[in-house]
Amino acid sequence: MAAAQSWEAAQISDPSGLPPEIAALLGSGGALQLAIPEHRVALPGAGADSQCDVFALVQAGEASVALTVEAKVDEAFGPTIGTWLAEDKDNKRERLAALCNWLGVSYPPPEPLRYQLFHRSAAAVAEARRFNRPVAAMVVQSFSPTHRWIEDFEAFALHLGVQAGLGRLGRTRLPDGIELWLGWAQGDARFLMDLDNDG
Repeated sequence: MAAAQSWEAAQISDPSGLPPEIAALLGSGGALQLAIPEHRVALPGAGADSQCDVFALVQAGEASVALTVEAKVDEAFGPTIGTWLAEDKDNKRERLAALCNWLGVSYPPPEPLRYQLFHRSAAAVAEARRFNRPVAAMVVQSFSPTHRWIEDFEAFALHLGVQAGLGRLGRTRLPDGIELWLGWAQGDARFLMDLDNDG
């Protein structure tokens, strides 16, 4: 996976321990404290855990951050809210209502938004609470040269009142006092070439 290779390379080549695009997004003085690949986070309500491609604890300047990373190349962010709720189960409504509450938005959210972005952001909030971090961050690390699906990310961010996009970090204060950061980091295309050479 391109993201895994980029994080492994950063351990060797970048003083921050972070992939350069993640470090640049978070700002100067970033330092990796812990990184866990394929990290599962339990969320309220019945259903599967949220599996983060990378979970990290990061010091970003004076901010102590719990970071979830959603790595992408060309794949979409999964089903829309409308599609996900089409199978009408109480546990889905219960979970989504809880996630909306955590993220400070009303339930139900607009149907065209992508459910994956809700639960991945909520996973960052859950881990910020668990590790007593004042900041939760959800970053899309995209290796798509055409920034596929960035419009879905921007629509989600706007729904949360956040102006975030390519190389731009947006911030909002959640009802529980945690600050949520959202951003889109453009991954280094050489890691895609490495995958092609391996396969």
